[in-house]
Amino acid sequence: MRTPYTLRLGQSLRRIRQQRGLTQAQVATLAGLTREKLVQIEQGRDSVALRAYVAAAEALGAELTIRPAQRPTLDEVRTLLADD
Repeated sequence: MRTPYTLRLGQSLRRIRQQRGLTQAQVATLAGLTREKLVQIEQGRDSVALRAYVAAAEALGAELTIRPAQRPTLDEVRTLLADD
């Protein structure tokens, strides 16, 4: 199963890996994970432990951050409703 959060996280990690020119096997080795586990991470599987996501991020020289979800402003909501 995937959640929007793990899916976005997996996509971000894949994008960073590709930008750095690394293979899944290389990142998996650096992170102390199997390649199969890295594939699950990049797919955004929510059955993967958070520590595995952190290990992959650290292997890529990245970090996980938590920020508030972005919600539309009142003006944006009014604009959306006005379009109907």
